[in-house]
Parts: sequence; C-alpha cells; structure tokens
Amino acid sequence: MSDPTTQAFSEHRELLFSIVYNMLGTVADTEDVLQETWLSWADRSRDPEAGPVEHPRAYLVRIAVNRALAQQATVSRRRETYVGPWLPEPLVRPLHSDAEDPAERSESVSMALLVVLETLTPLERAVFVLHEVFGYAHTEVGEILGRSAPAIRQVAHRAREHVQARRPRYEPDPRVRQEVTERFLAAATGGDLDALMELLAPEVTLWGDGGSQGAGGSRPMQGRDRVARLIAGIAARPGPGLDIVYRSVNGDPSALLRTGDTAYAVVVLDLAPDGRHVTGIYVVANPDKLTNVD
Repeated sequence: MSDPTTQAFSEHRELLFSIVYNMLGTVADTEDVLQETWLSWADRSRDPEAGPVEHPRAYLVRIAVNRALAQQATVSRRRETYVGPWLPEPLVRPLHSDAEDPAERSESVSMALLVVLETLTPLERAVFVLHEVFGYAHTEVGEILGRSAPAIRQVAHRAREHVQARRPRYEPDPRVRQEVTERFLAAATGGDLDALMELLAPEVTLWGDGGSQGAGGSRPMQGRDRVARLIAGIAARPGPGLDIVYRSVNGDPSALLRTGDTAYAVVVLDLAPDGRHVTGIYVVANPDKLTNVD
C-alpha cells in the first residue's frame, strides 16, 4: 500500500468520523463504517486501471456517507428491541471551556440535537448533517448522495423545519452551562428538592438510558415536580459512592459520574434560552456506551 493512500485517509479520518457519528450516534457503528471506507479506498488505490482521485476528501466523504446510510437499517433494527429510552453514545473529552476551538465546537452536535436528529429519516439526517453542520452546498450534497440539487434542497428544507420545530436555535455560553451543571449536580446528589425545583423548567424532560444493564427508566419522564422528586428520591437511597468530574460531552460542558475508576454515567443538560433553567436532562448509564470513556 502506498504511503499517499494511507496519508490521505489519515488526513481526513477525523472529518469522516464526525460526519458518520452524527448520522449514526454510536462509536462502534461509526468505526465499522470507517473500516469499510478504508477498505474501499485501499482497493481503489490498488486497481492499476483506475485513474488518480483528484479530490480524495470528496471521494472519501461520498463513500463514508453512503456506507453510513446502508448501516442505518441495521442500527434502526437494533433500536427496535432496545430496553428503555435510547440516547447517542457520548463523546467525552477533557473540559477546556476557555480554550475550546470554535471550529471544533461548530462541528460538535449536542446530545439534545442528536436526540432530535433521531426523529428524521436517514436521508433527511444525512442532508442535515452535511449541509447544516458541515456547511456543504446543496450541489455538493447532491453529488455525495447521487441526487439532484433541487431534490436535496427540498429535503434540507423539510429537515430544517422539523429540527427547528423541536429545537429552536440556541447555544448558551459554555461557562453558563458549566455553572448550571455544577449547581444541578450539587442539588441532585444532595437530594435538595427545593434547589431542584428552582433549577428545573416546568416542562423539563428526563431521559435515562441504562439499556438492559444500567440505571434508567422505561420511558422519558416529563414535568418539574415528577423529575425533581425522582432525582431527590434516588439521592436518598443507598447506592454506590459516586465521584463527579466535569468533562466536555459532544462539545458541551457536562458531568461524568464515576465509581472508583469506572464510568457510571454521563449527565448532559439542555438549557432554556434564559440560561438559568434546565429543560432537558440526558443520563447515559448503559455500560456498553461508556466503554470509551476515560
């Protein structure tokens, strides 16, 4: 295998991972797609009759996106038998709230938005991710997906309206998000019902993804009173001693709960436009989704 082949794939691997992950929501499926993309790219480079690829990035993105669309059917079937609410596998990184790279944040899709993207069709999601998140023009998206630009424009419009109806555009300052997260965890672990009631928005929703192994619920829970009392009740029960460390999860300041050296759960909050109230609580406690968490 020639060095240029490996170098070209390595150069664009991070981009490919981000696009595919935002389409599928799991690291394992993303890695599978990237492996298939590499094999296809390597086979292409071995073919003595194939001419040079003028734009390796565009070629690799096209392969990866279409492989991800093919993988979507398998992913969807798996989720039909999933126990309780399904949340994306969190991408956990060190927290650098002051030195966060704006370009990196712009391509990080929040946990809340990923949950909304789950309600799109695979095609709508692919178009939304390519156009809205990564800035590909409609013509470029059409070339990647093998469709006309007008057709892509219609899909993009439909997907954008769907997303905006469920999640208006709003991104709180990272420092505000971290402060609210710290206040929330202090109230939650202390079982402080009054503090929780003050922090939670009336329409707050709690998603608890434990799969069949971890702590979670059978369905999302809505309403400030119900959510606050559930959290306060859990804090009052005997349980494993938890350490709280703060991390960046899908680009947002969030919390990682540990028991010793083992990741127990990731907690991500979604805030109201006022920046003071919590509208969404996402708890990923499925051990299978925490295997890549340090």
